[in-house]
Amino acid sequence: MSDRPKTPLLDLVDSPADLRRFSDAQLVQVAHELRAETISAVSETGGHLGAGLGVVELTVALHAVFEAPKDKIIWDVSHQAYPHKILTGRRDRIRTLRQKNGLSGFTKRSESPYDPFGAAHSSTSISAALGFAVARDLGGTAPEGLGDAVAVIGDGAMSAGMAFEAMNNAGHLDRRLFVILNDNEMSIAPPVGALSSYLSRLYAEGPFQDLKDAAKGAVSLLPEPFRAGAKRAKEVLKSVAVGGTLFEALGFSYIGPIDGHDMDQLLPVLRMARARAKGPTLIHVITKKGKGYAPAERARDGGHATAKFNVLTGEQKKAPSNAPSYTNVFGEALLDHAAEDSRIVAVTAAMPDGTGLKRFAERYPSRCFDVGIAEQHAVTFAAGLAAGGLRPFCALYSTFLQRGYDQVVHDVAIQRLPVRFAIDRAGLVGADGATHAGSFDTAFLANLPGIVVMAAADEAELKHMVATAVAHDHGPIAFRYPRGEGVGVEMPAKGVPLEIGKGRMIREGKGVALLSFGTRLKEVLEAAEALDARGIHPTVADARFAKPLDRDMILDLATRHEALITIEEGAIGGFASHVAQLLADEGIFDRGLKFRSMVLPDIFIDQASPEDMYATAGLNAADIEAKVLDTLGIARIDAQRA
Repeated sequence: MSDRPKTPLLDLVDSPADLRRFSDAQLVQVAHELRAETISAVSETGGHLGAGLGVVELTVALHAVFEAPKDKIIWDVSHQAYPHKILTGRRDRIRTLRQKNGLSGFTKRSESPYDPFGAAHSSTSISAALGFAVARDLGGTAPEGLGDAVAVIGDGAMSAGMAFEAMNNAGHLDRRLFVILNDNEMSIAPPVGALSSYLSRLYAEGPFQDLKDAAKGAVSLLPEPFRAGAKRAKEVLKSVAVGGTLFEALGFSYIGPIDGHDMDQLLPVLRMARARAKGPTLIHVITKKGKGYAPAERARDGGHATAKFNVLTGEQKKAPSNAPSYTNVFGEALLDHAAEDSRIVAVTAAMPDGTGLKRFAERYPSRCFDVGIAEQHAVTFAAGLAAGGLRPFCALYSTFLQRGYDQVVHDVAIQRLPVRFAIDRAGLVGADGATHAGSFDTAFLANLPGIVVMAAADEAELKHMVATAVAHDHGPIAFRYPRGEGVGVEMPAKGVPLEIGKGRMIREGKGVALLSFGTRLKEVLEAAEALDARGIHPTVADARFAKPLDRDMILDLATRHEALITIEEGAIGGFASHVAQLLADEGIFDRGLKFRSMVLPDIFIDQASPEDMYATAGLNAADIEAKVLDTLGIARIDAQRA
């Protein structure tokens, strides 16, 4: 406790209502203390740092002006919501962030009435805010009441089509709601696209306020220091599209841009907007990601995500590893192939670092495309590249690929276009919890005709699967791999294409066969060793492919063993379902085979360490051993597992 910052005013805040008893000068001090507390807390837990530091003043101002939880403040993505959590009665638990049984790293409805809408994916806030606004106007109910709806959305999130779909609908419905555009010129990666350029041009013109009022000569309604900018605002109006700015063309009253770190601007503008707005209103706020903490400000990504760190130096405390990360293995393998094949191109959706494409982008800038937070576009863009004779790799997190599923079906699979899907963060991911877990990709991909779906058991297998994808030109192909480091196997100098639809035998045994799909193979082998000590010697195989299945290997395992158990890091409906369908079609169950599957349970698993999450899922080595014993009807006599 002695190392924690002194926060005399923040100590008086138990809920946002307490902020409304402070003077504006005191709110400035609260913001300073809130920033220090956020840095201190994240240094102990790790997590998303830079985004929260960039909205400290905005968070204080919003809670001082609006009346949450009646007014609904909706944080887009919500990785910037740690300061919000501190101000809304959760400060005593803030050092449990992203830990088992602790606070979520994102907003979560079940956690607090001050989190009216859960989020962790991008660009949902405006749609949700419009829903709250319409519910309010149509007599909807909520325990805390329904007041104003406020969506806080970053400039990176505004690159997604969903945000503009929502704004278009909001302008049409003309309901009173507020959109705070948090423009920090930095999402996770440097921003891309025409919208980013547009926002930069607006900022370069200098501050100007409510253009409609300015154009009518109602300059006196504007707070200082913006009156002087009103004349310039009218001139700016003449140079943009008919109907005002881009946002005004969508039906929003536009206010901004204003300095998001200056309470003398934030507070009067928010108060004015709340008092006078009648329809949808967009307030454009300029902030700096990582603001107020030098190591975060210096970082290329603004200190987006961090492990535990030393507050004084910013040095992160990462555990050493002797194995490369799966993400880096993918990135390096793709680079090797790209050096030999100019048709290889890469597509990602605002995650060049997270998907391992940073070096690819540096070496081949004309062949690497960061499309912004726009997974639907990424998939169809890749389909167009494939139709044009290139070999596109569309690298997305499993949980983000979900956002482009219609495009995978309609634009890729039906046309049998050879798009290569590199699916990062497959399986359970730890501290980011259920929203980022790669649980469903095998299930939603493997049911598509003509697609190839692979899962790497280790980092060497991943290298071979990259080579397999490069060589596959007969339709879509996907390979999945988890977050974090590999298992430390010997790496081949170069990946070798695998035979499509062929698995591999790992060890021969008898009685029971364990068929693994993905990186649980390590735990399967540990379970096999434990079973050896009991006199049970299972066969172990690595499926490699969920689509097409290795029919010969699976039918051989099923006919030579009393029991067959599949193990995967995916949801119900995935690999095991395809195996069960094959066995049923071949009449294998009629011969008395005991078939069992081990999959992720039919629940969303909250944040914890990956080890704890897999324990909750029942997919650790001890769980696999227990499943074998239960299937064979062997009593477990050791007390630890009784």
